[in-house]
Amino acid sequence: MAYSTNMRLYVGVTDGDWFRFLSSRGNVDEVNFWQPSPQNLPRLALGDLFLFKLKAPHNAIAGGGYFLRALQMPVSYAWQAYGENNGAATQENLRARLVRLRQGAGIERGDFQIGCLLLTRPFFLAEPQWIPQPKTWASNIVRGQYYELESAEGKYLFDAVNRLQTDKMLEQFVVSDAPRTEDPRRVWALLRPGQGYFRSAVASAYDWRCAVTRERVLPALEAAHIQPFAEKGPNETRNGLLLRADIHNLFDQNYVTVTPDMQFRVSSKVREDFENGRDYYSLDKQPLYVPGAESERPAREFLDWHNSRFRG
Repeated sequence: MAYSTNMRLYVGVTDGDWFRFLSSRGNVDEVNFWQPSPQNLPRLALGDLFLFKLKAPHNAIAGGGYFLRALQMPVSYAWQAYGENNGAATQENLRARLVRLRQGAGIERGDFQIGCLLLTRPFFLAEPQWIPQPKTWASNIVRGQYYELESAEGKYLFDAVNRLQTDKMLEQFVVSDAPRTEDPRRVWALLRPGQGYFRSAVASAYDWRCAVTRERVLPALEAAHIQPFAEKGPNETRNGLLLRADIHNLFDQNYVTVTPDMQFRVSSKVREDFENGRDYYSLDKQPLYVPGAESERPAREFLDWHNSRFRG
């Protein structure tokens, strides 16, 4: 096989409890590979292969996934976005594990920040399939190690994983005419980002504040699809808005919308149907807060879809 140089492998040192919990669940389509500290997150590209390495006494590669994005996130929102796909049964379990790994570090109280490596299409190998770690792996590596695909270690890991995966996903990324750089939209479709990624990416893009009211109490905020996922709307930031929960509900029922010129509108049907709505009408025609990056702003095609269903 001809390897493409546009892909890297990363082997991340993996919490054993995280791995055992997730590998026992089955049908996990996305995971948050968290780090207790939000600093110094690995620098990876969309679609890079991320492998899970268990610590001693196993010292083996036991699974992996495909990289989407690295974010710093409050622990409460990590739970809100990913739930049990954080590798814990409850938010309290997750928090206790983080505090233990940080050895306290003054974070026992408050909604502290953690590092989040958002992975899609994870796979977990049965113990007889575990792959011995590369012989060059240094015992003092704490977080992880990069491997170039064309290196001896990178080829060893790729070939070993590729033999064990049935969907041949890897081959679609690394052959010499790989679509990763030629057709990013096809790559996105192959990766199939899930709802956890969508919630996390949208919240980060909107600076953890409601796009309409600028509310910043995270438990009251929700990531809303402009064109619903059930209606073939993608899990992409440009199809999302971070909204206060009540506004999200009105948005989903088409009582409010956002125009292509980024103006928030409230339907007259709110007053007609509920004989109320004063608080919402005070927001009518207000400019929407939009992300700084143009690639993360609401796309015209999705806004047009929602506007066409607005109750007017």
